[in-house]
Formats: sequence, structure tokens, C-alpha cells
Amino acid sequence: MDKNYKDANCAYCAKGELVNVFGYEVCELPASTLYVFRDQTHPGRCIVASKFHVTEICELTEEERAAFIEDVNKAAQAIHAEFHPDKINYGMYGDTGHHLHMHLVPKYKDKEEWGTTFAMNYSDDKLNDEGCKIIAERLRKYLQK
Repeated sequence: MDKNYKDANCAYCAKGELVNVFGYEVCELPASTLYVFRDQTHPGRCIVASKFHVTEICELTEEERAAFIEDVNKAAQAIHAEFHPDKINYGMYGDTGHHLHMHLVPKYKDKEEWGTTFAMNYSDDKLNDEGCKIIAERLRKYLQK
């Protein structure tokens, strides 16, 4: 499949309404798009989604894979700088959403789920656009250097 292919039914390809259900765009990175996850039970939680509509990381070339991981690293550095988590958990799934993406879930020793695997949606309490915009602006200051 052509890596520049965009699936109109894929939230990460279509963006807009589909991705807005669970995420808010922070910025474009060289190989991906960074989103704030609307469930902020874990303050600073984000998703890094590949710019390519591929299912598996092994479908990327070595250069594309390195660029994607570098974007994950940049996002993690921004999360650490702004939110000071004790640890970030990294999750790559895709059983239902077949577009390469990674969840970056900050974990805090005195908060929910410390010492366990994070839940995909821990809470039904989701941030509105204004709340997401604040977090996005806080992260952008580390990503635009």
C-alpha cells in the first residue's frame, strides 16, 4: 500500500471530527502528529500518530522508523519538562484503529494506576477543547525550540 494513502475512515488520517472524539492536535512533528488525549486522568497524556497510514512499525523504512521514534522522544521530553511524571508508559496497540500510533501515559506515584498497566479510557470525564488547548500550548513551548 502507498504510505501516502489516507483512509477517510481513519481518525488519524481524516483528523477533524473523528480524532476530536478522543484527541486534540498539539502540532505536526517531522514524522507524526502529536495529540493531547482528552482523558487527562494522567496529566500530560498524549498520542503520537505516524504521518503514514501503516498498521505496523515494521512497515516503515529504517529512516521513517527512526524519525517516528525521535518524535516520540521529543514528545516525552516535553511531557517530562512540563508535567514532571515519575515515569511515562508507552503503549502501541492498533487492534481496532489500524494506524500506527503510540500512547504516552505519564504515571505518578501518588495517582491513579501507579504500578499497573494504564487503562485506555480511565474516566468518562474528558477535557473540552479549551482545556486541551491549554495543555497543547504548555507542550508546544518545548517542541518549537
